[in-house]
Amino acid sequence: MLDRRRFLQLACAFAVSHSVASRAQPLARPRFATNPFALGVASGYPRPDGMVLWTRLLGDFQPATIGVRWELANDENFRKVLSQGSIPASPDWAHSVHVEPRGLEPDRWYWYRFHAGDASSPVGRTRTAPAAAAAVSRLRFAFASCQQYEQGWYTAHRHLAADDLDLVAFLGDYIYESSWGREHVRKHEGGEPYTLEAYRARYALYKSDPDLQKSHAAFPWLVTWDDHEVDNDYAADRPEDGMPRERFLARRAAAYRAYYEHMPLPASMRPSGPDMRIYTRLDWGRLASFFVFDDRQYRAPQVCPSRPGGSTVVDPAVCTEINDPARSLLGAEQEAWLERALADSQAGWNILAQQTLMARLDRKLGEERRFWTDGWDGYPTARRRLLDFLRDNRTANPVVIGGDVHMNWVADLKSDFDDARSPVVASEFCGTSISSQGPSQKMVDALLRENPHMKYGRSDRRGYVRMSIAGARLHADLVGLETVKKPDSPLDVLARFVVEDGRPGPQAI
Repeated sequence: MLDRRRFLQLACAFAVSHSVASRAQPLARPRFATNPFALGVASGYPRPDGMVLWTRLLGDFQPATIGVRWELANDENFRKVLSQGSIPASPDWAHSVHVEPRGLEPDRWYWYRFHAGDASSPVGRTRTAPAAAAAVSRLRFAFASCQQYEQGWYTAHRHLAADDLDLVAFLGDYIYESSWGREHVRKHEGGEPYTLEAYRARYALYKSDPDLQKSHAAFPWLVTWDDHEVDNDYAADRPEDGMPRERFLARRAAAYRAYYEHMPLPASMRPSGPDMRIYTRLDWGRLASFFVFDDRQYRAPQVCPSRPGGSTVVDPAVCTEINDPARSLLGAEQEAWLERALADSQAGWNILAQQTLMARLDRKLGEERRFWTDGWDGYPTARRRLLDFLRDNRTANPVVIGGDVHMNWVADLKSDFDDARSPVVASEFCGTSISSQGPSQKMVDALLRENPHMKYGRSDRRGYVRMSIAGARLHADLVGLETVKKPDSPLDVLARFVVEDGRPGPQAI
């Protein structure tokens, strides 16, 4: 393993200007002083005939395009290579590569690796999705979010990599732009990133973690971002701190580009300046469909801010603009796409993979109310539009998954949270964080009493949520580490829930 200072030096050596990159010539026989595959490998977005394979070369060689060879086999020893090819790793994109093999068999596991010069990457495992019309008997997946590098070890990823899963959904805050929190176990290098070079270095630091690399190498991933991949609490083109719009969009462009360079994303998601469409749909035969949201790029600014931008907690009787029907968390275009996609779905289970807590959470004890404006509580009319659509469309078994708040929440989702007779239209599981610290459990216990549609709340453990859909049931295990301050911490199942086919609302088991 490289020491941290040397590692960041190598990462920054890759952050070259576009003018230099455009003149770069391929190196015929590259030679490396250190392992160019120090960031590992990853795969994502499985289709019935393929997926995305990813790696990024890291080193202090001259800014030149490097030829990378890739192989995909049906066994981990590569006795039978089924597909292979070469792709240039350009300094324009930080020497990252995104390979999309085609023509593979559906619903099968594969193994892959990369080569550059005389160096070879670790072997990764991935799979294809079932055929579109396939009657699939089972789907196993996990979802996670919020991995502040300084606040804890990524031991949860080591446990996740050992699970029996088909895929992983990561729901935002893959990196953190800022340093905060208590009892750091390690440190960011450098200050808050604003440039492409700085974002590249931050991603390289996070992806150097061996447990995160194991998790990526074990399964294909689906990903979406939240705020910390750019700037805390940003909303569309408005930052938290009042930075001028043009400067912030330049920062957003750098952050989005670095995100693409470090994730197993398809070429169709490649950014164009400060714009990058990442919301999408993925089908798992006729059993399930995933609808992956982007709740940052298109949202209306948070209402009644206490500073130039960002979130606060408000009294809706005072901050009346919170109920403006024109305000949207997803934006009009994404809302329309989501309604079309849900209306088109023939899946038995519909998983809404988004960033944060959707259920209403009144944060003031007693008769008065207070709501946090950065989540769905800051966009209640947009939330009701979505929940009304799920009800009126009779969407089969909608299950909302999320993160962001560093707490486990399990909830009934209703169109009208004020009406005890309002029917439950969907089930929600909001997961805790991989490492980012949460609020006190005492506070969560008080909020549970204040919000009767919440069936479970836990804030003192870090981890992820493991789900299995089989037959007429969805099972959910909320798993948590004893501590993120020790790298060998064991993992426990904190709670188990089930959702029955045709019966919205999680039930404890």
